[in-house]
Amino acid sequence: MYHQQDRYEVPVREKTQTVYVEGDSERDVRYKLKDHNINIEFIQRIEGAHLEYEQQNEDFKVLEL
Repeated sequence: MYHQQDRYEVPVREKTQTVYVEGDSERDVRYKLKDHNINIEFIQRIEGAHLEYEQQNEDFKVLEL
């Protein structure tokens, strides 16, 4: 998921952050994050080779909710 730290912040590419959240669907992820004060820009499902590639990054961490 791509997001801004503040719910009311205008999306700026240079300030966009990424977090990995496990969920069954985009709706499920949005529900899990509803109490966090963040501005969700985009939720993208990753799987297969894309997921394997991301898991190789030392910063890869799944947000536990």
